[in-house]
Amino acid sequence: MTNYSKGFLYFICAVSAMGGLLFGYDWVVIGGAKPFYELYFGIADSPVMQGVAMTTALIGCLVGAMVAGAAADRYGRKPLLTVSAILFTVSAIGTGLFNDFTMFNIARFIGGMGIGVASALAPMYIAEVSPAEIRGRMVSLNQMTIVLGILAAQIVNLLLAKDTSVAESQAWNVAWGWRWMFWAETLPAALFLVMSLFIPESPVFLKNYELRMTNDEYKSLSNSGKNLYSSFVVRHSPYSRVLLLGLFIAVFQQWCGTNVIFNYAQEIFVGAGFDVDGMFINIVITGIANVVFTFVALYTIEKWGRRTLMLIGAGGLGLIYLALGTCYFYEVKGFAMVCLVVAAISVYAMTLGPVTWTLLAEIFPSRIRGVAMATCTFALWVGCCTLTFSFPSMNAALGSSGSFWIYSAICCGAFVFLWRRCPETKGKSLEELERELVAPTPSK
Repeated sequence: MTNYSKGFLYFICAVSAMGGLLFGYDWVVIGGAKPFYELYFGIADSPVMQGVAMTTALIGCLVGAMVAGAAADRYGRKPLLTVSAILFTVSAIGTGLFNDFTMFNIARFIGGMGIGVASALAPMYIAEVSPAEIRGRMVSLNQMTIVLGILAAQIVNLLLAKDTSVAESQAWNVAWGWRWMFWAETLPAALFLVMSLFIPESPVFLKNYELRMTNDEYKSLSNSGKNLYSSFVVRHSPYSRVLLLGLFIAVFQQWCGTNVIFNYAQEIFVGAGFDVDGMFINIVITGIANVVFTFVALYTIEKWGRRTLMLIGAGGLGLIYLALGTCYFYEVKGFAMVCLVVAAISVYAMTLGPVTWTLLAEIFPSRIRGVAMATCTFALWVGCCTLTFSFPSMNAALGSSGSFWIYSAICCGAFVFLWRRCPETKGKSLEELERELVAPTPSK
């Protein structure tokens, strides 16, 4: 692996992690804009169209993640990071600019593609340029920028949303406020685009590119997608165990349930007895907790290890959701509910949030890392889509208490799986992990 100076290493990791900043902002900003663009486009009474607006970007995430892996293995990590920056910039301008609902959704789809590409490429790139002893901390920078992006979106939404009880303020919200919520992303997106031109290519990609100069290695690398597919259909494939582990970790990060607090904050806090102003304030409080405890993760991930943090996350969330569901069942209101929600966000922020991306960036062998990372990122976004779609129906059928009890059961089941299958990867080089985690194919 190429040896970079410490300062330059932090620079290129920070630039790559800007994709995470835009990922977090683009993903959450729509929640604050939602009440206003729905009125502007006349879909406030159309649940179907509301669902389309909320999920268009998620579909873009799936497409972006799906194409990112093969493209990164063929063209390199750096060009794909630049492409994601272009997609973010175009989306930020277009989403606020268009007056047509169809064009609005096309712009959201483009932004979703940027999220899909960045979420697959940024942690992988950081893992490949970082030395083993600080790799976890460096990859966690990506999660740190994600939560900073989330907090930035929450603060921007709070500042731009005027008092909804005043007619003139409401007119501003519907005509311009929601547009500026999206336009505010343009500056960091353009900065990411410019800075991405100054980072080097991943040394792991360059090494594999040199290997492609020989026929045997070239055929092996060019068939990485085929090898990946065979891992799912051939019982004794050398990649099957690690791929299934990666898919489980990716989907569980979403189905642990924490992200419904961000996507459906309005329903959760109003159900806990808060008015609209209290809702926005509490959303910012959860965003601050998200940032603070992601900072904690930067220092614990190399000391406590990935496996320990994943177990703390699964077990801790299982207990918190059990308590949260019970409070909803007995109609507990106010401060106690905020404390439980903040506790859930805090546990997630220092465990499953950053550690998932670190593990996914570490556990795959270099030969299939791009395709495997993209496959797991695709699965993660499928998990996000199904979580987003299912929560309203589940909440209507089971109530908030039943919904959080379901998430508690999922977390407890995941705890058992992770206890049995999750390896410890801290302090090991990517080459060491490949030898340990990818079992050789048994001889016939």
